[in-house]
Amino acid sequence: MKREYHKWFSQNLQRDMELLIFGHAGRAVIFFPTRMARFYDYENWGIIASLNAQIEHGELQVFCVDSIDGESFYNADVFPSVRIDRHLQYEKYILEEVLPLIYQKNNGDYVETAGCSMGAYHAINLAMKYPWLFKKAVGISGRYDLTYNIGDFRDLLNGFHSNEVYFNMPAQYIANLNDARLLSAVREMEIILAVGETDPFLRENQHLSNLLWQKNIPNQFHTWESNAHRPHYWRKMVPMYI
Repeated sequence: MKREYHKWFSQNLQRDMELLIFGHAGRAVIFFPTRMARFYDYENWGIIASLNAQIEHGELQVFCVDSIDGESFYNADVFPSVRIDRHLQYEKYILEEVLPLIYQKNNGDYVETAGCSMGAYHAINLAMKYPWLFKKAVGISGRYDLTYNIGDFRDLLNGFHSNEVYFNMPAQYIANLNDARLLSAVREMEIILAVGETDPFLRENQHLSNLLWQKNIPNQFHTWESNAHRPHYWRKMVPMYI
């Protein structure tokens, strides 16, 4: 399996950023890491190995990007407005720095987003906001509204609300999507949501799927046994849905 490591100083984030590329051709996948995880964790957990056949056959080229969630949503030392602003800088890094690398390394025209846990949030949110850039979005074990408490998972913005927060919470803004161009582009994407039947975010996934259908946006919704919020399950889920 072809493997490339890349590191450069991000102008959008004003810090070094790293990523790994697996494969030589096929559908380009931006694979967002889990909560507070790193760009190499999917490889270490055997999840990239579970995609070996698809990658070796030139069906997939996977771009494992890094996370800065510890500087944005999980940075309790700064005011929530600073957290969301840092997230938006990360979004610009993906759009203005990672996507051009994908276009350079992949000569196809098919780019998708994917992620597990917190990575699912990034994957779905980015694709919903910029659907004309992506053909597919996959969210596995995801959370799509970070502004409320559920079980051991706290409101990551401490009750703070703003336009920037609203327009980055898919479970909030999708209900009010009315822009014809945006809706048309979203409807053309393949959207897959998968979650465990005892995952604390099961209802939120069901809610998001229903919101999409209410907007005539086709999507697939899959439930798995147990919590299914661990690499052991993701090794099985990722090859099926990505």
